[in-house]
Amino acid sequence: MSFNTISVVGLGYIGLPTAAMFASRKKKVIGVDVNQHAVDTINRGEIHIVEPELDMIVHAAVTEGYLKATTTPEPADAFLIAVPTPFKNNGSEIPEPDLTYIHKASEAIAPVLKKGDLVILESTSPVGATEQMVGWLAAARPDLSFPQQAGENADVNIAHCPERVLPGHVVRELVENDRVIGGMTANCSARAVELYKTFVQGECVITNARTAEMAKLTENSCRDVQIAFANELSIICDKLDIDVWELISLANRHPRINILQPGPGVGGHCIAVDPWFIVSKTPEEAKIIHTARKVNDAKPSWVIDKVKLALADFLQANTSKTAQDVTVACYGLSFKPNIDDLRESPALDITSELAKFHSGSVFAVEPNVSSLPSHAKNIELVTLERAQQEADIHVLLVDHKEFKNIAPIFDYLVDTKGVWK
Repeated sequence: MSFNTISVVGLGYIGLPTAAMFASRKKKVIGVDVNQHAVDTINRGEIHIVEPELDMIVHAAVTEGYLKATTTPEPADAFLIAVPTPFKNNGSEIPEPDLTYIHKASEAIAPVLKKGDLVILESTSPVGATEQMVGWLAAARPDLSFPQQAGENADVNIAHCPERVLPGHVVRELVENDRVIGGMTANCSARAVELYKTFVQGECVITNARTAEMAKLTENSCRDVQIAFANELSIICDKLDIDVWELISLANRHPRINILQPGPGVGGHCIAVDPWFIVSKTPEEAKIIHTARKVNDAKPSWVIDKVKLALADFLQANTSKTAQDVTVACYGLSFKPNIDDLRESPALDITSELAKFHSGSVFAVEPNVSSLPSHAKNIELVTLERAQQEADIHVLLVDHKEFKNIAPIFDYLVDTKGVWK
């Protein structure tokens, strides 16, 4: 059964590029999002996120009539759900995954489902989320059968296929990367492979839905553990008066060692989040994963303490000035270099916290955004040149390419990325 019309629910950093790739292959694509601004922007042939090459693909797809966006789902042959999976604010040490967006997306598409449709959950999810989604769909559409009840004979096929792309390289990696296809039955997997092969050149590797869910969580948890080692090493080296960047460079000369670079913490919608999905399901067993999360979550506080020490040193050397006279400049707010994504960003958290306690000015230099989020209070977005000229204390948080192209010498510098050291 062919896929003439494809619906992508959630038009964010993953959903929109995915919708655009299907549309670029001359498939009719209906993008669905609750954000009216995003819908209107896309329907003008423009994009509301920063992702290289995506603007041209979306413009062409909309102009040629293959892609449109709407706030209400319409009938299609395949539905891809790519909505956020945040955490509930339950005050617990181990946060609980919040599947509200998946639940709402399921309820939204349920009325337009028909026999023969394929539903794929792409949202990064705790193990068992795909089965839970099927339960919501089945409750909303008792007239249709689903794999949990009917197996291979189900009216609607279900699969979990996690995205595995790097922001800033999404367009290329959507095409080239292998895909993990976790169908609830063999037929579900086969149909999902058929759909993705519309544009995927990488291998589509078949497994079951639970293993597919766990695969994405495992990849990012492994990365989180590796970063935690580097971040912990940077704290140890600071205490022992050792240059951690030189140390890592020397250690990595060993043919079987590849230590990652430390930073101000871990952010983004994947590495800072996905390990908690494992820990929340198996808190007694996930000891290393849990510890890595705590190490990385604590790093921003360590950076803030280093800025406070720099502030104290400055005031001691400039006795005629008070804290109110001191300007602190933070370089980079996104969770990784050369993108505009501020989700779970330790750099933004650090800058916001500095603005709370520091009575002087706090500058932010972020070349990838034109405005700050509403919760970023008492922070002034300035140019790189102004920050260099006017700030007294400089805090490098993200190694954007714009920062790598200069080599300033500052008397009071906290460099979390080793770029200006």
